[in-house]
Amino acid sequence: MTYTTFNRKQFDAKLEPMFLGEPVNIARYDEQKYTLFERLIERQLSFFWRPEEVAMDKDYAQFWALPEHEREIFISNLKYQTLLDSVQARGVNITLLPIVSLPELETWVETWAFSETIHSRSYTHIVRGLFSQPQEVFDKIIIDEAIIKRAESITREYDKLYDLVCRHQANGDVPKNELATQVYRALIVLNALEAIRFYVSFACTFAFGERNGLLESNTKIMRLIARDEALHCHGTQEMIRFMRIGREGADWQAIAASQEQFLWDTMREVSEQEMEWADHLFRDGSMIGLNAEILKAYVKHRTNVSMARLGVSKPLYPEVTSDPLPWMDNWLLSSNVQVAPQEAEMSSYLVGQIDASIDVGALAEMEL
Repeated sequence: MTYTTFNRKQFDAKLEPMFLGEPVNIARYDEQKYTLFERLIERQLSFFWRPEEVAMDKDYAQFWALPEHEREIFISNLKYQTLLDSVQARGVNITLLPIVSLPELETWVETWAFSETIHSRSYTHIVRGLFSQPQEVFDKIIIDEAIIKRAESITREYDKLYDLVCRHQANGDVPKNELATQVYRALIVLNALEAIRFYVSFACTFAFGERNGLLESNTKIMRLIARDEALHCHGTQEMIRFMRIGREGADWQAIAASQEQFLWDTMREVSEQEMEWADHLFRDGSMIGLNAEILKAYVKHRTNVSMARLGVSKPLYPEVTSDPLPWMDNWLLSSNVQVAPQEAEMSSYLVGQIDASIDVGALAEMEL
């Protein structure tokens, strides 16, 4: 498979694998192998939002009234999320698009990556609302060792896949099994990022919100981001699951089986890094209702849930049998959002939800 922006071959895309089959030719959606991706696209488009719609005025005074260690927790999480979504916005497109073989998956990848750019713009909007010199925050991201340590495990598998894809396109000298294995490994890392890595930051953000709506504007933006990330997590989860259960064919199923230890090692590495991050965040003090130990238990819970959704029968952390932060569901489930429009900007609105169908009979008695 050599990538071309327009494949002239006549073939049935429904018979192609998700990756490393024929390059997509016509972007058509009348017939689809996996309608899952169409549903994800429609859902993401209905979620469209812009961070500038949420004013940061109230948050400014509340932020600078926080104790110094709480401001540091807030900003450290924001810097880390900025880095994560910077990688996601480009990494998803640059590595996956040249090897996608389904029109619906190609469009989902582009829709997914675009939403990540909205997240990146959101972090700039938040920082601009809190700091007169935003560069004081952004310039420190790539020199923060605690952040970079966690980012390296993300970019490592992305970069390996990018290198193999480039070599394959240029010379065709990369064995297909080697390339396919790296695709699967990259998807595992992607899923771990979407399912586990963001949630320490989300928990801290929503813990502020639990305190009588503290930092309300930031909380609303993060709620919108969390809603998007849940879609992205579901997408990667299902791609992996299709491979694991054999829906993508015996070759992909064999690759998934051969990488079972990699899956366990990745989930363990990510969860351990997030627990280290919790200790780092709370090194100078805790927050009301949240501390490092609770956060570490929550990371273990998220890891167990994520692995179960991939079809792994045994939990990585069997000692955690319940959710230590049940109140998080009130923030993560968008259907629970009930905000009076006159009080604050709404975070539950849907775009593109108008029913455009017309009942001609209902117009029969109208006079013009």
